[in-house]
Amino acid sequence: MAEAKGNENLMAAASYLLGFVTGIIVLVIEKQSKFVRFHAMQSTILFGGIFIANFALGFIPILGWIVGLFLSLGAFILWIVLMWKAFQGEMYRVPKVADIADKQLAKMAGK
Repeated sequence: MAEAKGNENLMAAASYLLGFVTGIIVLVIEKQSKFVRFHAMQSTILFGGIFIANFALGFIPILGWIVGLFLSLGAFILWIVLMWKAFQGEMYRVPKVADIADKQLAKMAGK
């Protein structure tokens, strides 16, 4: 049982590895674990949103680039924290993003 829990923690952490890309991959692969699916959905929403925001900020000269730089730095720190928390088996919830992730997972479950 401990090995299964370790595998879940590893999969949850891996869902953050390449941001929204691995989040989507893990969502497609994992069908059982609510813990893993939550982290995969949270990764998809959070890092997908950051990717879109950074892309949009790139079109705003100077100020957009500066804001994008700080956003990227914050995203990097969050990325490390989220992978660590998931690997430790913690259901760490990013404010607002976790609520959206819960709603999306509920919609997916109620197909």
